[in-house]
Amino acid sequence: MNKPSKDSRDEKNLKWWQLSLLGAAGTIGTGYFLGSGLAISIGGPAVLVVYILAAAGTYVVFDALSRMTAEHPEQGSFRSYAKKAFGNWAGFGSGWVYWFSELLIMGSQLTALSIFLRFWFPAVPMWVFAAGFGLAGLLIVFFGNKGFDRVENVLAVTKVAAILMFLVLAVALLAGWIGGGKYTPKLPLSYPALLPSGPIGLWSAFIFAFYAYGGIEVLGIMSYRLQKPAEAPKAGKVMLLTLTAVYVLSIGLAVTMVPLSAFNPKKSPFVLALSSDHLSCVPHLFNGVLIIAGFSTMTASLYAITSMMITLAQEGDAPRLFSRKWKGKYPVYALCLISAGLIAAIIMALLLPGKVYEYITTAAGLMLLYNWSFILLSSGKLLKAGKASGVKRWTGLLLIAAAVTGTLFHKLSRPGLYISLLIVALIAVCDLIVQRIRQKKNSPERNNADRQKGIEHGLSGGPVFRIRTAAGQPVRQNKNQRR
Repeated sequence: MNKPSKDSRDEKNLKWWQLSLLGAAGTIGTGYFLGSGLAISIGGPAVLVVYILAAAGTYVVFDALSRMTAEHPEQGSFRSYAKKAFGNWAGFGSGWVYWFSELLIMGSQLTALSIFLRFWFPAVPMWVFAAGFGLAGLLIVFFGNKGFDRVENVLAVTKVAAILMFLVLAVALLAGWIGGGKYTPKLPLSYPALLPSGPIGLWSAFIFAFYAYGGIEVLGIMSYRLQKPAEAPKAGKVMLLTLTAVYVLSIGLAVTMVPLSAFNPKKSPFVLALSSDHLSCVPHLFNGVLIIAGFSTMTASLYAITSMMITLAQEGDAPRLFSRKWKGKYPVYALCLISAGLIAAIIMALLLPGKVYEYITTAAGLMLLYNWSFILLSSGKLLKAGKASGVKRWTGLLLIAAAVTGTLFHKLSRPGLYISLLIVALIAVCDLIVQRIRQKKNSPERNNADRQKGIEHGLSGGPVFRIRTAAGQPVRQNKNQRR
């Protein structure tokens, strides 16, 4: 009997706690470091509640995906499950919704990185920074880098260290161990202080809380590498409990240290909270860490959408051209399409410098939730029916629906909703066209016509000439027989 290869053994060497740490480090990005400021400015300090609710909804999605991965390992993960549950149209839709969601997430990250750099260079237009970061990410993916995984691990540790640094310094400022804070700390306890925009404002901020947990589907894909795949739900639970605790604690400290009027989508709430005469270098150091962290997640998203585009092309859900690689290893054609999307994001940054982050972030978060809905609905078809699993699934769908509908009620998030619906409509039209073409190719009439056409061309493949005998009966002759 053949022994499993060392590579295959190494692929499944993760313990559940290692998966939890990888997931926590990979999920923390600009959606948390900058997007939390947008959530606070819209919903007020009470956004802590929606961050907890978003964590619950995210866990339901991860639990469904990890259980499907354990029972039905598939290379295409959630896209393959959608196809298996509902047919080719769902596989096409899920794949393209995910591709566009990651593209928009990249646009959001490019904008966030540009905002971070303008902390030092406020006079430089945002599109210049966005173009520079986008080009750097494309070059990394184009040439490839065997050591990039190790670099990503270092960057992940950097992100976690930055959060720990913020927590320690924030506590030191509040305790008076370090003086000279820019703002007077004040605990928001009254109803107007907690909910300055009322329940509607909190509802509108729900989407940005979900966005901070974006990336959980990638963790579901990694579940197959566990030594014990059955421990995947435990890994997700521990990871999300850790993330929720970090988010609630850090955002809680920020809203205590900074007045609500100071929060804005152009500065990280954590940089604002650390503003102090005695810590003049710390905001600059923290800002540098945010740039490193944001660039790592942007490049990871670029790898993800490049791989998804190649897979879509290989399976006939995108033009075959995008699966080709120059010299066998450079995904030039896929990157050209992705570059077009990034250029569109950069043009938006040029035309709408004041609101581009809010619009793209909202659209990215919504596209992400549409894909999560696919995951939950697919699990209802593929996993064993149970009362508890049904309750969890519908709870997750209701939380997602609440976050989506909440974007209708705020002027900053409403355009992002329209952008996401326009993209979904475009995907639906393309899906309909592709399925119609496939039905025609696979129809019995088409197959019979092709078969008859082959018969009439004869075994030699030459055209057939019909002549008639004296009795008037047709006789088939091909070109060679006629000669």
